[in-house]
Amino acid sequence: MKQKTVFSCQKCGCQSPKWLGKCPDCGAWNSMAEEMVIKSGSVSTSGERSQPIPICDVPAQSETRVETGIGELDRVLGGGIVPGSLVLIGGDPGIGKSTLLLQAMHNLAEQSGQVLYVSGEESASQTRLRGERLGASHKNLLILAENSLEAILAHATALKPLAMVVDSIQTVWTSSLESAPGSVSQVRESAGKLMVLAKGSGIPVFIVGHVTKDGAIAGPRVLEHIVDTVLYFEGDGSHPFRILRAVKNRFGSTNEIGVFEMKQEGLCGVANPSELFLSERPLGVSGSVVTASLEGSRPLLVELQALVTQSSFGVPRRTTIGVDHNRLALLVAVLEKKVGMHLAGQDIFLNAAGGVRLNEPAVDLAMIMAVASSHLDKGIAPQTVILGEVGLAGEVRAITQPEQRIAEAEKLGFKSCILPAGNLKRLKKGKIRLQGVASVDEAMQLLMQ
Repeated sequence: MKQKTVFSCQKCGCQSPKWLGKCPDCGAWNSMAEEMVIKSGSVSTSGERSQPIPICDVPAQSETRVETGIGELDRVLGGGIVPGSLVLIGGDPGIGKSTLLLQAMHNLAEQSGQVLYVSGEESASQTRLRGERLGASHKNLLILAENSLEAILAHATALKPLAMVVDSIQTVWTSSLESAPGSVSQVRESAGKLMVLAKGSGIPVFIVGHVTKDGAIAGPRVLEHIVDTVLYFEGDGSHPFRILRAVKNRFGSTNEIGVFEMKQEGLCGVANPSELFLSERPLGVSGSVVTASLEGSRPLLVELQALVTQSSFGVPRRTTIGVDHNRLALLVAVLEKKVGMHLAGQDIFLNAAGGVRLNEPAVDLAMIMAVASSHLDKGIAPQTVILGEVGLAGEVRAITQPEQRIAEAEKLGFKSCILPAGNLKRLKKGKIRLQGVASVDEAMQLLMQ
């Protein structure tokens, strides 16, 4: 009997009975690959099944977490590893995903018991060499160089480790499917069986995922829906700093970030990232402004650098790194309309130093002040922090949790803070001098002093 085949998009998982040059769902070109159709067995309706019960009658379970010994990783996970959780970590090649997980597994092996590290991309000897460089060498850290999902599940069931790592999900294949490893069906089936293992045995499983050239995790989108937590490693390979960000977390906040520094002995957590981001800041230079961004429960002091130059093209450039490009265009329009600053023929470049990404509106006023400072070639006092959200009418709106931001600035020795007047009314006076502004015009007057 002839086996049936179907063509699946390797980007989004869309299926078609015939080959298509362009995926009808995601629009990707040449992404359809032929795969065998696997008929699912008949499902029996007999036997014991779950019954619907009121939510108040569901027995409560205490959430016990296991700390990895890496404070920044525990922060992003929500306080530690939850038993039975399935965690997906993605990032660019060489960013440090395997390094971080090997260090975390070594700490767990020292503290609690046996852990299993499944390496599908490296041999056991290669993993040992990397472990010796990182100082991760313990008898409870078990290395398994295997790609077969059935063999991995058998070892995990027999050993019952405290935690397990699969590096990476794109190299794992199951014999129940005839498609190649890394295909949509293989990734989906492997992740589904690993989820069953984690939920049924209580073993927390970490999955390493490859990313595409667009920065998204390779494979079907259902992979991110299956797992409990999705973590992204961000950073430039030529830069020593790495940022671990949670984009999905069923057991904690998705606003937390972890900051790491890549050293010869591996990834080291940065306890005070604000001081690290400002360590090389030039003083008294026009276009340089310090602002405070809130990432979860952690305030970060970040330097914003702006450069405004005469444009040599018909259309001026607006280039940003670490901040929203559209937000810069909006704020430049506010400067032109409400302040009267002529920027139509100027190229504007804005950068958040240190590789951090700023998404909240509380940095709007700092962006405006940085652009104005560079355009007027007038520096801002180096010991000043600028906070505030800017509206289209040129007003400066109040921000959330100003106390934490000001306390962080005061801890690092800053002397003054420019903030919205709406926040100034509810703040107590401290060592740092607070200056409230209600509009962008008032902020410009402080700049011109």
